[in-house]
Amino acid sequence: MKSTKVRQPAFAGSWYPAKASDCEKEIKGFLEEGQNLASPDRELVAGIVPHAGWYFSGSIACNVIHCLKGDAPPDAIVVFGMHLHPESPCYMMAEGAWETPFGEIRVEERLAAELTRKFSFTIETPQNFTRDNTIELQLPFIKYFFEDAKILAMGVPPNKSSLDIGRAVAEISRQLGLTIKVIGSTDLTHYGSNYGFVSQGSGKQAVDWVRNENDRRVIDAMLGVDPEKVIAEARASQNACCAGAAATAIETARHLGADRADELAYATSYDKSPGDSFVGYVGIVL
Repeated sequence: MKSTKVRQPAFAGSWYPAKASDCEKEIKGFLEEGQNLASPDRELVAGIVPHAGWYFSGSIACNVIHCLKGDAPPDAIVVFGMHLHPESPCYMMAEGAWETPFGEIRVEERLAAELTRKFSFTIETPQNFTRDNTIELQLPFIKYFFEDAKILAMGVPPNKSSLDIGRAVAEISRQLGLTIKVIGSTDLTHYGSNYGFVSQGSGKQAVDWVRNENDRRVIDAMLGVDPEKVIAEARASQNACCAGAAATAIETARHLGADRADELAYATSYDKSPGDSFVGYVGIVL
């Protein structure tokens, strides 16, 4: 019988494989696809990843998380995600573990406890939680590349108060003697009739506008290591579905010493499945 202290996956077997052997096969394929990506030659502390099904964006997310491995394994991976509005509460599973095809990932409970003393969170449990793909889709990659690391995953809305959490994550981790890597999970523009966003019509002109203009604006804010601009740009242009997660990851990275960001890869779901409705994806490392 499964432990009641372990959160079971909601998307395994549909958005990504349910079996470890199948996940590993896909991961090895993603790494082959990423061999020619220009990963910067410096120690990286954070990444921005997409969270669609692995068929569409798994390669980008996998290669960003792989780039974070560095010289020494971290004690914990901090993941920011969830589809939230500016007025939404923050979310956290503060105890227990997450199930993945490669085994359980324990929650970093000391960091969770300190953060819940300082900030207000809606506390989830392994039995009572919001089904959300933004975090779960990253978990097999995290377990595969960081086998012994713990995790702390949080849902953070797109507002300035979330940036306070990012700064606190960096500060408290140092106080606890924890080494961490940080991941922010967001997709970019959701364009087309499926998403009620058709300002540029359809066809090639719409795809080009998303790729070269709308997505580019929020990507440039991320590359500028400017979390407040990421939030403002997403709210103005509808070009990041989880801007709070991306911005908070960037703010945390800044307080871990990152002062530069690099774009690893960009794609859209149109590349795999052309149609009038599509989504943009970016992979960034800091």
